[in-house]
Amino acid sequence: MQTEVLVVGAGPVGLALAGDLGWRGRQCLVVERGDGVIGQPRMDLVGIRTMEYCRRWGLVADVEASPYNRDYPQDNVYLTTLNGYELERQPMPSMNDEQAPPESPQHRERCPQNMFDPILCKFAASQPTTTLSYRHELVSFEQDSEGVTAKVMDLAAGVEKTVRARFLVGCDGARSVVRTQLGIGMQGRGLLTNTTNVIFRCPEFNRLHDKKPGYRYMFVGPDGIWATIVAINGHDQWRMSIIGNAHERPEYTDEQIKAFAYRALGRPFDLEILSVLRWARMELVADRYHEGRVFICGDACHLTSPTGGLGMNTGIGDAVTLSWKLAAHLEGWGGPALFDAYDNERRPIAKRITAFSTMNLQTMKQVPTSAKLFDDSAEGAEARAMAGRALAEGLKQEWFSMNIHLGNRYTSSPVIVYSEPEDPAAIEAEFNDAIHYRPTSRPGCRAPHAWLEDGRSTLDLFGRQFVLLSFGDHGGQGAAFADAARQAGTPVEHVHIAQADVAALYEKNFVLVRPDGHVAWRGNRIPEDAPALLATVTGHKGS
Repeated sequence: MQTEVLVVGAGPVGLALAGDLGWRGRQCLVVERGDGVIGQPRMDLVGIRTMEYCRRWGLVADVEASPYNRDYPQDNVYLTTLNGYELERQPMPSMNDEQAPPESPQHRERCPQNMFDPILCKFAASQPTTTLSYRHELVSFEQDSEGVTAKVMDLAAGVEKTVRARFLVGCDGARSVVRTQLGIGMQGRGLLTNTTNVIFRCPEFNRLHDKKPGYRYMFVGPDGIWATIVAINGHDQWRMSIIGNAHERPEYTDEQIKAFAYRALGRPFDLEILSVLRWARMELVADRYHEGRVFICGDACHLTSPTGGLGMNTGIGDAVTLSWKLAAHLEGWGGPALFDAYDNERRPIAKRITAFSTMNLQTMKQVPTSAKLFDDSAEGAEARAMAGRALAEGLKQEWFSMNIHLGNRYTSSPVIVYSEPEDPAAIEAEFNDAIHYRPTSRPGCRAPHAWLEDGRSTLDLFGRQFVLLSFGDHGGQGAAFADAARQAGTPVEHVHIAQADVAALYEKNFVLVRPDGHVAWRGNRIPEDAPALLATVTGHKGS
């Protein structure tokens, strides 16, 4: 069996990578040891940047048509029990009521993994050059200067197969076989909690208490938040997460699980336990993201607390960034520095999102509280107000983390041209600000969204190739640059935009945008040594 790219793992990240490679016309084989059925969704938020990628792939309508109840409110509610005291509430609109912000043509979506994976699977399988092989497990691999030879076990037939690929990408999760065989270590705080997730069915759950419906109910006790219950499908199914600690690994019986649910509601009730998942909440980032022709992606290279909804979304960002680089090599115009840039660009993002997510967990666990929280007294009311304020203020950065999703800048990439003075203090401040996204075309940033006169977003221009945007009249410099680039083998499209508002947003006369939508270079005139610019952004500088 031969292919250009062998992808190991068909979770959302592996499927996104395979789909994007196929969308670019590249050959891809995906092997997945499971059968593709999602017993318990590990994620439920499709972030705004991921939805921008879905827009590129033509998947927005599929996400909006998923079975999640789009009229269900998305409020985050802090309480003692559902039949006890409500401490504070962060109102959030339903999916039908939520509007795209000015900074994006899309908004976040509630689409749990058991609904989102099939959408990505359909997208990947629809590509003529992509093959999905479930119940196939990677056994081992060896690489040489020309490619990778992998041994894959067909679990249904009990037959070992040999696959020859130009590249291999491990999207095989926290216990990545690919990462382990490469000998890549991971650094970070390690184990944060041992948590138990329980999916239960109870159609009348919201009629068993007197609170307004919410998406996420967060239960506060004397030791902080001990559990959450989320409306996992917006109808009759709920996911209870019993948070636990890092010191014990309990295996609860069904009766103990029901007792936790009774404690959360404030009284016993009828529920059907559908599935139980015990998992370790970690904060770890891989020491490197590739070795030779073998790469890792998604959870294989970063493990994070889900308190932020950033694990899968960051992984899909990895996939999109890696996909165009692989395609560039396979098409013959990508240089070796592109692969070094994959590590250089994505590892700082992983460090940022893992630290941010742990901070949110700490806010939940360290909320000021006491045993008086449950007292029907002035002291109890004061304790509840203090806890409610701390959670409402402390977790706003989680609920409104626009800059975490859209403000990830590559600040030291070898394939980006930084031709302007940089303020390290400003870069650090921007890096540490989760909420306030400031659209800019500075090199390394996501190219800003703006509506064009024909109804498209500027983001709709990007994806297949490099795009040189030009603003104003500059004597055909932009078209000449794109023509010269194409003649040299680099796919560059020139787009002139005659809108003053977009020109003001993009700040410079020329902005070169990469296939992943990040700015590679900008300036007020095309540099005299344009071939050197192209050599840098395509990874050929110094090669």
